[in-house]
Amino acid sequence: MSPMSPEYDAYDSSGRLLAEERAGDNAPPLSVSELSGMLKRTVEDRFGHVRLRGEISGFKRAASGHLYLALKDDNAVLDGVMWKGGAQRLAFAPQDGVEVIATGKLTTYPGRSKYQIVIDRMELAGEGALMALLEKLKAKLAGEGLFAAERKRRLPFLPRTIGVVTSPTGAVIRDILHRLADRCPTDVLVWPVLVQGQGAAEQIARAVRGFSAMEAGGRLPRPDLVIVARGGGSIEDLWSFNEEIVVRAVADCSIPIISAVGHETDTTLCDYAADMRAPTPTAAAELAVPVRADLLAMLGEMGLRAGRAVRRGAGQARERLEMQARLMPTPDMLLAPQRQRLDQLSDALGSGLRHRISDARAQLGQAGGALRPALLQQYLQRASERLDRLRPRPDYLARVYRDRATALDRVSRHFASLDPDLPLARGYARVMADGRLVQSVAAAQAAGAVTLHFRDGTVDATVGDSGASLEKPAPAAISAPPRPTRKPRGVEEPQKDLFS
Repeated sequence: MSPMSPEYDAYDSSGRLLAEERAGDNAPPLSVSELSGMLKRTVEDRFGHVRLRGEISGFKRAASGHLYLALKDDNAVLDGVMWKGGAQRLAFAPQDGVEVIATGKLTTYPGRSKYQIVIDRMELAGEGALMALLEKLKAKLAGEGLFAAERKRRLPFLPRTIGVVTSPTGAVIRDILHRLADRCPTDVLVWPVLVQGQGAAEQIARAVRGFSAMEAGGRLPRPDLVIVARGGGSIEDLWSFNEEIVVRAVADCSIPIISAVGHETDTTLCDYAADMRAPTPTAAAELAVPVRADLLAMLGEMGLRAGRAVRRGAGQARERLEMQARLMPTPDMLLAPQRQRLDQLSDALGSGLRHRISDARAQLGQAGGALRPALLQQYLQRASERLDRLRPRPDYLARVYRDRATALDRVSRHFASLDPDLPLARGYARVMADGRLVQSVAAAQAAGAVTLHFRDGTVDATVGDSGASLEKPAPAAISAPPRPTRKPRGVEEPQKDLFS
């Protein structure tokens, strides 16, 4: 293509690589932020207040407290956000699938090129949406077993203290107190709460948990029964008692609880979770306590019945006693056999004594015949002879003494001959090593050092290979031991003391 050709001129005018301002051009280029800001102002000015009807989808509550969701219908979806301040004023808990009417303004979010609604207020889209939300929450809590019949507890027959959770300024508390005073006066603890509106559900749940956490023996008495009460109203007015936080608090309460919310035709989830539902607050007071007059009448009737039972029992016992008394024998009949036996024994006693005396006399006669003087003299003579034989004789004792002395002397001489030191007086020595007697050369050589015991002392010696070297004492005259003199026959020496 030639630079001078018409095709080149067309390309140069419409396909430039560099942007240049041209004369008469009044549309300068905008930045993305400038255009996004213009769109944001346009949308917010045009749609500064809108009301949308749609179904909640993708609901999420952020940690900051802001709510993020989407509102949708059959053909479109619009993102939405509700800041923390508005979220705290909501009268219900948003959930996916609930149809609502949201009031707010449209705006854009330049960061993602999206538009969204900033919600200031959100309400359920009619009673049908409210009932759908109620049924959904009911099914969820029922699936967890909060409404199960086995969780229900029996109410105390006569509670001493009753805790009431209700508004302190309404007619409900006056009706309950009046009805309790008529039936059976009882101590009542009132925990004042809001029963509708913003924050009512949190206050009701806190009151129920507060009663449940009270300890016995504290400054205030712990209730034996709790009544959650409110007067009648629309479903919106009673909605606080359908909140999940209230239902869970009632189900977890450790004290038996009565739900008396609304009139007889009104039903809330709190009624399902409570141990008993009362159609009205007045009926709750009637269920809580019996009628005092009826109790007194019942006690009187029971006292009369007890008296009649006692008297009837005493009369029947008296009749049985009389019947038994007629069947029992008389004292004469009981003692007749014993009296007869006594008479028989009395008659037999005289004859028995006579027979015993006769037998004793016969035995005495037999024994007396054996006690003749001649027999006694013979017995005495034999006893004297035995006594003579047993009487000791001096010559016999002297002979026995001499025999025993001779035997002892022989033993003493034998004992003296066995004295180990006796050979030492004849020039012998006893060789000892380590306190033991040395009896061989091998034992002496093995010991090395020995001790020689002589008659007049000891000498230490060392044993060598060629013999023993002795440490000899000073020489002394060796004299032969004196020979014992022979005693003439027939002359006996007096016996020496063995231990002298």
